[in-house]
Amino acid sequence: MHNQPITSLLFSLLLLLRISALFAQQKVYVVYLGDHSGVQTPQEIENVHHSYLHSVNSSAASIIYSYKNAINGFSALLTPQQADAISEMDGVISVFRSQPARLHTTRSWDFINLLEANGDASKANGEELLKKAEYGQNVTVGVIDTGIWPESESFSDKDMGPIPSYWKGICQSGDQFNSSNCNRKIVGARYYLNGFVANYGPVDPTLDFISPRDVSGHGTHSASIVGGRRVPNAAGIGGIGRGTASGGAPLVRLAIYKVCWPVAGKTGADGYACFDDDVIAAFDDAIADGVQVVSVSLGRITAIPYEADGIAIGALHAVKRNIVVACSAGDAGPYPLTVTSVAPWVITVGASTIDRVFSSPVKLGNGVVLEGQSLAPFDEARTYPLVYAADVEIPGSTTKQTTGYCMSGTLSPDLVRGKAVFCRGGATYQTLEVAEAGGAAAVLGNPYEGKAVAGLSYMIPTTTIPTNEIPTVCNYTDSDKAATVTLTPVKTLLGTKPAPFMTPFTSIGPSGIDPDIFKPDVIAPGLNILAAWSGATSPLNVPADKRVVKYQFRSGTSIACPHVSAAAVLLKAVHPNWSSAAIRSALITTAKLSNNQGGSITDAYGNSSNPFESGAGHIQPSKAADPGLVYDASYGDYLLFLCDRSGNWIDPSFHCPDDVPSPRHFNYPSLALIDMEDRRTTVRRVVTNVGPARSTYTVTITQPPGYTVEIAPAVLRFSAVGEKQKFDITVTAGAGAVEYVYVFGSYVWSDGTHQVRSPIAVNIASDY
Repeated sequence: MHNQPITSLLFSLLLLLRISALFAQQKVYVVYLGDHSGVQTPQEIENVHHSYLHSVNSSAASIIYSYKNAINGFSALLTPQQADAISEMDGVISVFRSQPARLHTTRSWDFINLLEANGDASKANGEELLKKAEYGQNVTVGVIDTGIWPESESFSDKDMGPIPSYWKGICQSGDQFNSSNCNRKIVGARYYLNGFVANYGPVDPTLDFISPRDVSGHGTHSASIVGGRRVPNAAGIGGIGRGTASGGAPLVRLAIYKVCWPVAGKTGADGYACFDDDVIAAFDDAIADGVQVVSVSLGRITAIPYEADGIAIGALHAVKRNIVVACSAGDAGPYPLTVTSVAPWVITVGASTIDRVFSSPVKLGNGVVLEGQSLAPFDEARTYPLVYAADVEIPGSTTKQTTGYCMSGTLSPDLVRGKAVFCRGGATYQTLEVAEAGGAAAVLGNPYEGKAVAGLSYMIPTTTIPTNEIPTVCNYTDSDKAATVTLTPVKTLLGTKPAPFMTPFTSIGPSGIDPDIFKPDVIAPGLNILAAWSGATSPLNVPADKRVVKYQFRSGTSIACPHVSAAAVLLKAVHPNWSSAAIRSALITTAKLSNNQGGSITDAYGNSSNPFESGAGHIQPSKAADPGLVYDASYGDYLLFLCDRSGNWIDPSFHCPDDVPSPRHFNYPSLALIDMEDRRTTVRRVVTNVGPARSTYTVTITQPPGYTVEIAPAVLRFSAVGEKQKFDITVTAGAGAVEYVYVFGSYVWSDGTHQVRSPIAVNIASDY
């Protein structure tokens, strides 16, 4: 009898340990059920979601989101065993761990020719598009990002008309944000953090607002590129880049969906997390709210299967409602197979440069002048004693791999104070280390090889030099122990050549999921773009930087994506009946491959870029408004495409045929035939006439080396707008075809006015 309390206590402890272990195994999973079947009330939908949980002995309290609008599914805390069990149940498309995605302009719109002409005939088409589109005022774009800083002048609603009657969204209140922060410009704002909290715990209130308000600056920057108002005299710190800031569609309505939150203790690309279940919830609301375009400047490090990708899932349901979705390609380049957001129903955007350089030459004490670039504000040229970081490090603070890079805590204040320090590479944290050690200035080796320099508004005079000049500085400081350097203030150079060229960081193809779907699609400006910024953070986003700015420079495919989103807004306004596929097609087939010197767009090293780097080329929105022909696709076409992957997928009313076509037959504007197993392959494409009713198009082919491309018929005759014509493309591998080596070509349909161009990529497998 005396042992009973002990036995009960032991049992309770064991039960508690078991429960704790079970809880520790629980992770956030998304249970994706595809489309809604029939007409159900929100409560009925939620009851169905709860029934899946009850069937695996999980309570309704474990649910995080129940998706009830356009998307059918839910997210919940589940053990791996529970997730596996649910994945086997009827009606379940996929069950996957909710993973975090990462966050991936005064001149760029002028470079794209999308401003008022002001007497410049070369810009007349851009002005015409803006006016026809009424600057986007009847379109709403959803920006899925880190929120918005509503007080920015870029988001003023002065003289804007009433909010469109179709709009059904809300302005969600929270920390330092309420309904008064929305207006006729920012027509809606929401935030989603349940997925983040389930993984990381509550958001640190010292790091972010629990509301749509933006601390990061990333979302504010993106939103203002899409649709910021015209703001004259905008500039970065020190007046750098001064001009009129503007979005591509300055009167478009903005709907903000905040899904990304700061991770305590992490910085850089890992500093923010945007979980799948939060992203899907944002898409679900955005579709119901009434957006017509969605801009998504975030994504994974590498591409993942569509059925486990929150962005791909949300975007598929968006395009069913004819919503255009643009996504950033990622910043993991320049390496193959790094492109992300590769679903054929989204526009995947890479980053290129514009014709502007922030020049800041570096003059060494031996008279050698090096090309330099900078966004650091300093007013006058000044000469400093120059030291190489490797020569002034605290003993034992670096390794062979890190020496010379100005890593945190490595520089000796006694040896650095009052001097300029040369760091072999780096950016923000390297300059902070120089400043904390008492250094007066910094010279950085470009962390990216090639000509592109992604500048930042550093706190001390700083200039970045090309990678190939690093040995020049090292040899000089080694040979002269009294070395000096003169840094010169930034001078903005416009009309620089060549432009555009590819940035070295933009992720490149082919797609790691479906290589027969050509990705990226297009490129747009993504280097040193000035746009609105959050008033809650500094230019460098670090505690040591106490400065506050209204406009800030940023680089990345995150910056390129909203340029394409803005172009989509204008096309949507001018052609409201076009499908999202038609708009994507128009942007792809009218993109340009030439730079402002008349040559081919190059990579950052001066080599000709290939379509896996630059896609179809640099967007030309005014030409995309009149493409002549488009490669259209319906929601049903996407479902048929997905049959090759998962059988009957997504929509319970759709049934896959017994003979499922290969993805390479999908009606995509670009043609990729990867790892051909037959010497001769034929695919079909269909074009729709959106130009003059009576028109005749003839095809011209640029042959991929080692292959022969034939198109039949070679002439297409149309008699009506909306008429469709089919043609077959036959690719034959010749004796010069090399196994597993990609080669490129193109074909162009032309009626004498329109040039409808499609890139080609092809290679053969070893056992064809």
